[in-house]
Amino acid sequence: MNETAIAIIGFAAWALLLLILMEISRVTLVSQGKVRSNGFTPDNANLSPFLQRLARAHANCYENLPVFGSLLLAALALDLTEVTNSLALVFLAARIAQSSIHLYSTSEMSVNIRFAFFLVQTVIGVYWAVQLLLALSVG
Repeated sequence: MNETAIAIIGFAAWALLLLILMEISRVTLVSQGKVRSNGFTPDNANLSPFLQRLARAHANCYENLPVFGSLLLAALALDLTEVTNSLALVFLAARIAQSSIHLYSTSEMSVNIRFAFFLVQTVIGVYWAVQLLLALSVG
């Protein structure tokens, strides 16, 4: 099993799932006549707090996918998945947990827990970047 490939595909699939949830919500609102099809803002500011959190959780995924995805893709392209495999699924779990908590609440406790999961991803990303650069410098 290639945990690195699972993590990059899983990250993209998670972002896609959040997008699908947002689109289902928007189609429902339009079909019920509650919002005009051109009445949506990128942050869902004119919608319910949950849909605002959903938009932000999705945006957070696509804002971070280039950074973390690049590291995972570099490991795959350079055949250095031994660097990323051991923490790839931890990284993916932290991403899903962060988004899920974001969907659940913006209470102070939830924001703190969400940040902890983001910090896990950041530390893993820094570790991967350093280890990949070191592996390249040795090779």
